[in-house]
Amino acid sequence: MTTGEPKENRVVRARRKARRTEDERLLQAAFTQTDPWRVLRIMGEFVEGFEELAELGPAVTIFGSARVGPKDAAYAKAVEVGRLLGEAGFTIVTGGGPGIMEAGNRGAREVGAPSVGLNIELPFEQNVNPYVDISVDFRYFFVRKMMLVKYSQAFIIFPGGFGTLDELFEALTLIQTGKVRNFPVVLFGSEYWQGLLDWLAGPMLSEGKISAADLELVVTTDSPAEVRDRILASTDGESPEAGYEERSREATREALGREDRRPRTE
Repeated sequence: MTTGEPKENRVVRARRKARRTEDERLLQAAFTQTDPWRVLRIMGEFVEGFEELAELGPAVTIFGSARVGPKDAAYAKAVEVGRLLGEAGFTIVTGGGPGIMEAGNRGAREVGAPSVGLNIELPFEQNVNPYVDISVDFRYFFVRKMMLVKYSQAFIIFPGGFGTLDELFEALTLIQTGKVRNFPVVLFGSEYWQGLLDWLAGPMLSEGKISAADLELVVTTDSPAEVRDRILASTDGESPEAGYEERSREATREALGREDRRPRTE
């Protein structure tokens, strides 16, 4: 008996049913006796990540689509960004997968810079790309995201999909709320990102969901050299990031009618 459903869809469904990820188990299960033990597993994942990455030194994280092949122009640009930042003394961190992630790791490898891949367990197989020197595997997205931010001095966001946008807005939220400081976020590929920027500057800004100062938290470029120079300026204390970030936080406080009660340091 056939259902009329395409065979490839049935295969995907069967695979997902047979192999649930830890994230899926955590989110779908009701509280059971196994949940406290799962907390210990999560703690262990944090500890492993901290131990593996604590000695990285200055690092930059590169995000972008896993669906980009080596013949894509964005792939070549990501290789060049990884190479230039590696030559400037930065460790290159990616999600460890194919596409833009592979390209960033490849650029680092070409100049002998440390190349890190933080891989994630998925319902379908994702192997670490061959240009990763230090690999850490994660079961939980939120643990992995913590590591991607904690050990980086900047984010480079290449064209990508939902996962890339997730990381982009995670970073912007952390900056806007003062959780991270002097943290450049660079959008690479002006044509790709223009529609998103227009939407942010249009409905989101005009309806008061963000402030004009928030739009300054990202810079857009098509130049690998500009990426390197922007990040170097930030780490040398010569970048305007600190001013942009403070204006964004001040606008957020005013919009919410709150004062910053933290003690100020000279």
